[in-house]
Amino acid sequence: MTVPERRGAVDKIHQKLSIKKQCNLLGIHRSGFYYVKKEPDPLNNQLMLDIDIEYMKHPFRGVASMLQYLRLDCGYHVNKKRIAKLYKLMDLHSIAPGPHTSKGCKEHKKYPYLLRDLAITQTNQVWATDITYVPVKNGYMYLIAIIDLYSRYVLGWSLSNTMESEWCLELLQKSVAKHGTPEIFNTDQGSQFTSEIFTGFLTENGIKISMDGRGRATDNIFIERLWRSVKYEDVYPNAYESGIELRKGLAKYFTFYNQIRRHSSIENKRPYDIYNAAA
Repeated sequence: MTVPERRGAVDKIHQKLSIKKQCNLLGIHRSGFYYVKKEPDPLNNQLMLDIDIEYMKHPFRGVASMLQYLRLDCGYHVNKKRIAKLYKLMDLHSIAPGPHTSKGCKEHKKYPYLLRDLAITQTNQVWATDITYVPVKNGYMYLIAIIDLYSRYVLGWSLSNTMESEWCLELLQKSVAKHGTPEIFNTDQGSQFTSEIFTGFLTENGIKISMDGRGRATDNIFIERLWRSVKYEDVYPNAYESGIELRKGLAKYFTFYNQIRRHSSIENKRPYDIYNAAA
């Protein structure tokens, strides 16, 4: 049985392997196969990497602030329109109150933020999720993860070339099947998470829905800290060449993050130990 070695080698009429199976073997989400992306602009790729690194350090930077940083400190000759497009593409938003927030949908129902002043005292009380941009050579991918806030345990994660509600729902379904249901599930107001198929699954399973306020990335600070750790401890140092290399590297990193790395925020314990001790 021949196994494809790259995305371009997926065979639509393979006699033994379905497209879904081939995508699984390649480590990409199936939607990434059907999605045809334009040839990447080398300047945009470098800008996105520099924006991402600076944003991880200073997430208060909106488009205007980032534009000045790129012009004055990095020497780029770029305009505000380009940076605004890249912010939208990367799904970035300043933590300062303002117009910058994850791309939402006016028609979708929004839910209140339930975590303010809430004492999180046990596992599976609150789960949270988010999507982040991840650079690879000559391109990028999107990473989604779900974490248990009490233990900081990463319950599941996935990579894709596109940000779709179905992709997010698939990870949620797998996490619930493996770990059970939380009392509360927290997200931002991005259209992937406010979609009826996503919120419908939560409601059907008796899970309370909590959503960050607009322009308030600090409401989901735990997973923002996860992204910082993932990028500074793994993605940036390794500068992965491809999506396949990225997936392999992240698999190793999340094992390290969950089972080996001790976290000062949980009294230098390991997320795996805390989560499974209470399971």
